[in-house]
Amino acid sequence: METGQLEELGQQLRVDAVRAADAAGSGHPTSSMSAADLGGVLLAHHLRYDFERPGHPGNDRLVLSKGHASPLLYALYRAAGVIDDAELLTFRHDGSLLEGHPTPRLPWVDVATGSLGQGLPVGVGMALAGKRLDRLPYRVWVLCGDSEMAEGSVWEGAAQAAYERLDNLTLIVDVNRLGQRGPTREGWDLDAYARKLGAFGWHTIEVDGHDVAAIDTAFQEAAATTDRPTAVIARTHKGRGVAEVEDQEGFHGKPLPHPERAVEELGGTRSVRIEVAKPSGTPPTTAPAGTGGVATTPDRTGPVATPRYRAGDEVATRDAFGAALAALGSARGDVVALDGEVGDSTRADAFGKAHPDRYFELYIAEQQLIATAVGMRARGYLPFATTFAAFLTRAHDFIRMAAVSGTGIQLCGSHAGVSIGQDGPSQMGLEDLAMMRAVHGSTVLYPCDANQTARLVHHMAGLPGIGYLRTSRGASPVLYGPDEDFPVGGSRVLRAGDADQVTVIGAGVTVHEALRAADLLAAEGIAVRVIDLYSVKPVDSGTLRQAADATGCLMTVEDHHPEGGIGDAVAEAFADGRPAPRLIRLAVRNMPASATPTEQLQHSGIDAASIAAGVRSLV
Repeated sequence: METGQLEELGQQLRVDAVRAADAAGSGHPTSSMSAADLGGVLLAHHLRYDFERPGHPGNDRLVLSKGHASPLLYALYRAAGVIDDAELLTFRHDGSLLEGHPTPRLPWVDVATGSLGQGLPVGVGMALAGKRLDRLPYRVWVLCGDSEMAEGSVWEGAAQAAYERLDNLTLIVDVNRLGQRGPTREGWDLDAYARKLGAFGWHTIEVDGHDVAAIDTAFQEAAATTDRPTAVIARTHKGRGVAEVEDQEGFHGKPLPHPERAVEELGGTRSVRIEVAKPSGTPPTTAPAGTGGVATTPDRTGPVATPRYRAGDEVATRDAFGAALAALGSARGDVVALDGEVGDSTRADAFGKAHPDRYFELYIAEQQLIATAVGMRARGYLPFATTFAAFLTRAHDFIRMAAVSGTGIQLCGSHAGVSIGQDGPSQMGLEDLAMMRAVHGSTVLYPCDANQTARLVHHMAGLPGIGYLRTSRGASPVLYGPDEDFPVGGSRVLRAGDADQVTVIGAGVTVHEALRAADLLAAEGIAVRVIDLYSVKPVDSGTLRQAADATGCLMTVEDHHPEGGIGDAVAEAFADGRPAPRLIRLAVRNMPASATPTEQLQHSGIDAASIAAGVRSLV
């Protein structure tokens, strides 16, 4: 397209953003208008994408990190001819696929955006997949706003991209000067952004974001730059083209006050159509809607040689996790492992030694860790991301947004609970069960022995959503045989009899404490039922209800804070109006300090002696 045609396209995109927000009565037209020329030049001259085949492996990826500017994205789709004018005007309406912030309900959207600062880190994951897994020449384009450049996650992504020399990644920064409540930190100081990104090792290009010829040249330079990522830093005006709102405060997140007049000022409605260039190569079968545009992963699955452990051996569940993940990687070529620089502790390094080409080190950057998993999942891989359970709390927003995307990533949090011992509370995951149970569509698993762990890792590979496995630092006895299965949503009754007076429910380390307590009580003539609740979400309501009917009293014991963990999971099994049993909860209610694992369990009141004392008080 000639310069004049590109300018006309930019105006069309602005008009469509104004019209969509007006039809919805809400939205962010001014944030869309600032980036319209950037988006138009990208679509017309640089994006390589087959909209009829979003699963084409050679398609470029476009991540709208400033997800509130979704009217621009949908205007681009209209210009590409994949939605019509009538659909554009359903923006933000009930039942419309054109949501306020884009989600993979649209087949051309890879990941949900809207929580600012996530687009670049996810784009890094996609670009890493392109470089080291797909080994295809597609380019990842990330359009972000200047306000989100204050987010720490952006700089985690910037560091990783430069370290990995991701020259297939281009960041486009829409520097429109105005945030939600007023000016941004740097305003229009493009050099401030360039200095920071340049210090990380990026190639930077400063440009007038409304000069379509200059934008075109900048994008060409980005594509030609090798051995490092490129940032195109564009000076723009929020609300560009409408005098009433252009570069004015107070119009963020609002439809224009006089939309008809604004459309007229912008030159009226248009119907410019762009024939978007397609990638070269033979495309696969089109991916179904809702998969984020990723074609079905090729069949790379073989039999899994699950590790086997002998009953009575002392094995840490973290050790079993590492061995099981490595075995899964041998059977499935789509499995990748991501480490937050603690792989020797989580035992994820076992996968790295067996499959170094599919092992990724993200260092101490938990947001980037999860974002990379999300980006790789969007490219059809099955990521397992691992770190200490305590440190996953830093990445909760990325996990939450992964659920919004419908992204099936698998997480493992090690060193859970006070049972890690002398390291003290900063290293103890005591909130992770609550955090992960609250994630939409998540599965939360907490094994107590090595064979159970290995089997659950195998099941995680087939989970539809986000899976979380909680592992322990210390060794514990192997209770189960290597051929036993542990279906998601199940539990195991380890002790039961007709004379049971109380049911003790544990998971992970507290299963072993419950069994020891049962032995102490049996010697005193007190019979208790013991349940291993390895599936914390979904919980085995049927077995819990049977135990309640049989014993009348349930006692939960967990190496976790009382809020949101196993006790709450058990209580919810009786939340549908069924008569609830007496429920006693033993949990970590103190603030731990350094002590041995045995001392920690005692101080928190979740060891065998505390369980036995609690049961005696009940009976």
